Amino acid sequence: MTAAETVFDGDLLRARLWLPDRPTTALYVTFRQWMPEPGRFDDHGRVQRALTAGLAHLHIQSRWNDWFLNPETPHLDVALKATRARFMTARTLGFSMGAYAALRFSRVLRLNQALLVSPQVSLLLPEEDRYPEAASFDAVAGDLATHARPDLRGVVAFDPSHRLDALHARKIMMLLPGIQAARMPFGGHPGTAALGQAGGFRALQRLSLASRLSASDVVLLHRELRSGSARYWRERADRLLDRGRHVLAAQALTQAETLADPTPE
Repeated sequence: MTAAETVFDGDLLRARLWLPDRPTTALYVTFRQWMPEPGRFDDHGRVQRALTAGLAHLHIQSRWNDWFLNPETPHLDVALKATRARFMTARTLGFSMGAYAALRFSRVLRLNQALLVSPQVSLLLPEEDRYPEAASFDAVAGDLATHARPDLRGVVAFDPSHRLDALHARKIMMLLPGIQAARMPFGGHPGTAALGQAGGFRALQRLSLASRLSASDVVLLHRELRSGSARYWRERADRLLDRGRHVLAAQALTQAETLADPTPE
């Protein structure tokens, strides 16, 4: 097993780097997503698929669900900038809070490509009421207009039936015109939740590792796998109920239950 190199080791933030078993000029970056029980770092995070493909892997964690914004953030900026200088290219995959972090650090990491799943542009939108952490969100340290790479290219994947996720995605694309939309209806939050439940996470990860990423590839993956996901059918049923489509909602819910418990009677 490849030993991790500590890039940053603070009380609030941690970054570790794994190198493949051959020289590389490419870096793959991942960020910890929102955790239901934060408060400690974990020892996971190494993406073996990236190392096998010949990319170095940098994994960044925040101890708390603070969107990576705390007194250690400026020091992490410095460490990440120095680490990025060792590589020619860098790409990333992030989910929700982790996808926001990918945007927030995209300038110091000089990210060339990003696959962002249901990121937030800020927690200070008047419409955003999902996160109690918004009360301590640092508007200056977290400003993507200042800290995101303006010419960043990539894909933002989101479920358009999740109103707030769609709102964040639109604002991100207005700010960063190199980001394309991958709309994944009834994918949940994050937008690939249904896809992951259908066994598509590895395929999604492979897309993020490729040197060329397109929104159409992400959408196609969702279309290929969604019918086998109970999460997809539950999300679909919920939205149909919201629209008063009770018969179709019942059919979708039946499909969800069948997938959740495929054992015949």
